[in-house]
Parts: sequence; C-alpha cells; structure tokens
Amino acid sequence: MARFQIKSFEQEAVVFDTASGDTHYLAPFNVALFQLVQSNPGMTLDELHGALASQLSLEFGPDLAHQTDQALASLRRIGLLETP
Repeated sequence: MARFQIKSFEQEAVVFDTASGDTHYLAPFNVALFQLVQSNPGMTLDELHGALASQLSLEFGPDLAHQTDQALASLRRIGLLETP
C-alpha cells in the first residue's frame, strides 16, 4: 500500500498518511506542489518553481517563490515531505 492516500475534491484534496494515521487538508496550490514533488522526487527548487508556474498558469516571480517555499515548509512540518 502506498504511504499516502489522496482523495481530491475539485482542486482541493485530503491526504491520509498511512504511516502516521494523520489526515491533512491541502489547498489547491499545496495539492499541485505535493503531486509534483511525489511524481518528480529529484526535482530542484528552481525546477519546482518553473513547473508550478507552468502547471498553474502563473508568472514566476518573488511572490510565487515565497509561496512555494512556505508551502514546502508546511508540507515538511506536517510530515508529507521529508526534510532535505
């Protein structure tokens, strides 16, 4: 069984962590980021910024970089991503 079970609701999702038993709500931006990291584990931060901008039809800039950094920190804090 996969560690993370994801149930999507339009653009939002809940993720069940089978290792901890915790369930987490993810807003649309965090869903996109989580799925990118899960499907491309070796992706660099610069590549993540570019992929998110493209996937979400956003222009890359300081605001998107900051939002990405904050979302990564949040996903790590709740145990959905490992700390590098």
